[in-house]
Amino acid sequence: MKIYYIMLIAFMVWGTNVMAQNIPVFCTSEGAIRGYDVVGYFTEGKAIKGDTTFKYTWNGADWMFKSKENMELFKANPEKYAPQYGGYCAYGVSENHKSPTNAEAFTILNNKLYFNYNPKVKELWIQNPTERIAKADSLWKGLNPMPH
Repeated sequence: MKIYYIMLIAFMVWGTNVMAQNIPVFCTSEGAIRGYDVVGYFTEGKAIKGDTTFKYTWNGADWMFKSKENMELFKANPEKYAPQYGGYCAYGVSENHKSPTNAEAFTILNNKLYFNYNPKVKELWIQNPTERIAKADSLWKGLNPMPH
C-alpha cells in the first residue's frame, strides 16, 4: 500500500510539472518573471524587483512594476516590453523545451528581451544568438500550444 501512495505522489508531481509547461508566461508565486519589472530592463538596463502595488494582469499572468510610470508604459504596449518566449529560457526554447529563468540572466537584442536559465546558459546563448533565435522562433509555437 505504501508504494501505491509513493507512486501516486510521484505522478501528481510529474503531472503538475508537465501541466505547468503549458503556461504561456514563465510565472512563480511572485508573478510573471519572478515579479521583476520588465520595463526596467529597457529603461535602466538591469533587473529591478517590481512592487505588488503596481500590478497589471496581461496574457494570463500578473506583471509587477517598480512604479506606476513603468506599469503604464507596459499597459500601453505590452508586446514591446514582454520577454520573448513568455520569459522562458531562450536557449532552452532553441533546444525545444521550456525552462525557468533567472531574472539576472538577460539579454536585449534588437529591442527584444530574452532570459536564460542562469549565467552559464547565457554564456552559451550569446555565442550565437541569431541562430538560437531563429531556431527558438520556429519551435516556440509547438511548445506553447493555444488552449482549445
